[in-house]
Amino acid sequence: MNTLIRRTAVPRLARHALSRPSVSPLLFLKSRTVASSVSNRPASQTFQHTATNIKEEAGNAASDVAKIIAGSNVTRQDVVTPNNSTFFGITGAIASSVPKPAMVFGLAGTLPYVAASATTVYLAQEAGHAASGLATKIDPGVALTVLDQALNVQMTYGAVMLSFLGAIHWGMEFAGYGGQKGYSRLMLGAAPMLVAWPSLALDPMAALTAQWVGFTALWWADAKATNHGWAPAWYSQYRFYLSVLVGTCIIGSLAGTSYYGPVAGHGFLSHDLELTRELRRELSPESKHRIPGIIEAAPATMASGQPGFVTIKKRDVDAADKKD
Repeated sequence: MNTLIRRTAVPRLARHALSRPSVSPLLFLKSRTVASSVSNRPASQTFQHTATNIKEEAGNAASDVAKIIAGSNVTRQDVVTPNNSTFFGITGAIASSVPKPAMVFGLAGTLPYVAASATTVYLAQEAGHAASGLATKIDPGVALTVLDQALNVQMTYGAVMLSFLGAIHWGMEFAGYGGQKGYSRLMLGAAPMLVAWPSLALDPMAALTAQWVGFTALWWADAKATNHGWAPAWYSQYRFYLSVLVGTCIIGSLAGTSYYGPVAGHGFLSHDLELTRELRRELSPESKHRIPGIIEAAPATMASGQPGFVTIKKRDVDAADKKD
């Protein structure tokens, strides 16, 4: 064979060998369930197939939500393998691995918070009815005073819970769970306290709003920490349910107080302050030498008979009526 022909034939064979084979696009289609088994088409062919597709996609979305709640760590070895990939299958498998004492004490710790929130909504309703002139079962002043106290209890207890949830990461760092992480995990544990403590300086409504943001942000951080192995695999889902319970109480208190209309803090204390202000106004120098009632100006004469100044005196109403 000619050398030139042999040299040009090799590149042609190489290009032919490296060319992409033509494969039917149907081989790359992901296998689906019965909804698309008729013709392997992406669209539904009947209403029954449409309903099946909707059910399938909703189940997949719920499964993704369950994985997000679990911190996307359902494949870790320290998690019970779920029986199926549905929402209840994933969440149920992780919930079964939560230690019972942690679950019992976690739920018991939220009972004072739930009680404070329920008291806030009830007293807000009673105070709102009293402000509208409706008959209530409790004195309006008492309702407003106890409402303010309930909001302060909920606000203070929320700050304690938020700080405690952050301190859990300090305990995991001291125990060396997942290895020593150093400043990063200690800063994560201290961050909630920097939100909880300053919120006590705000009024109750603003403080509850700030704490709601803090609880939500801390759950997101806990989910990331769980995914990185800084916490047990069940911790993210455990924290999610506690955050939902606390968040529901906060939103309920804010919504109830805003809907029924009263403003907390206007109770017996405010009434006493108003009485004190009125007494100070009466005793102030500006209030002296005042003549109550109807007054009149009369010409004043000097002893020599010359006209003098004008005299301001209290008018004798009875004498004026007789004169008329």
